[in-house]
Amino acid sequence: MDALVVKIGASVSLIFEQIGNLVRFVATIISRIPRFTHNPHLTVEQMYKIGISSLPLVALTSVFTGAVTSWQAAYQFSDYIPLSFIGVAAGKAIMINLGPVLTALVVAGRIGAAMAAELGTMRVTEQLDAMECLSLDPHQFLFMPRFLAAIIMMPMLTIISSFVGLMGAMGVANLVFDLDGSIFFNGVKMFFATKDVIIGICKSVIFGAIVASMGCYYGNETSGGAQGVGEATKKSVVASSVWILVAGYLVDGLFL
Repeated sequence: MDALVVKIGASVSLIFEQIGNLVRFVATIISRIPRFTHNPHLTVEQMYKIGISSLPLVALTSVFTGAVTSWQAAYQFSDYIPLSFIGVAAGKAIMINLGPVLTALVVAGRIGAAMAAELGTMRVTEQLDAMECLSLDPHQFLFMPRFLAAIIMMPMLTIISSFVGLMGAMGVANLVFDLDGSIFFNGVKMFFATKDVIIGICKSVIFGAIVASMGCYYGNETSGGAQGVGEATKKSVVASSVWILVAGYLVDGLFL
């Protein structure tokens, strides 16, 4: 019994230690943001990798997200609610939740994993140690540009994702359920609230910070060679996905 208590206590202590290390790591990154102007090209390069290169995958995911949302709304409305309200359901769901969350999950799987793998490789090959020996701050030159680029580009990706998702929803409503596009968008406008867009944008900023933080943190903490790089990549994607869903719930609970 005593051994079990000791083991549980050690596990809890390790969890709090990891949380403390992560908070300190992110706080250090944030403190370097005012130095962005020293090397702006580093952030711009990461903005391209996170934003522009992710557009095709985000758009493809968003089209089918909107299509499924429209189909599910029509199925649930059948015999109870007029199909003209499909636009209401699709618009609310995509702008508040599906657009930001699914975009963040796609970026976490694509970009967050890449960050963890790239930085993890630099850690195990002692490139980060070499930077520190040369008095080059990895937080300023490696971590901060990725963090800043993520919180800038994620809202832009979310806006595009929401628009493409609505187009996909309208396409299904028009082609499958013979609902005119003007009727669909009248439904979107009927209960439209600026707050819905603001909540979606706020979520995307938080999600961008989560993806970049997890990718950079687990990449920086990598050890154990190639196997360690794979482990860091896995931890980054899992942690990002979990925290994205948790943060989405907390934001909804606070503002909806």
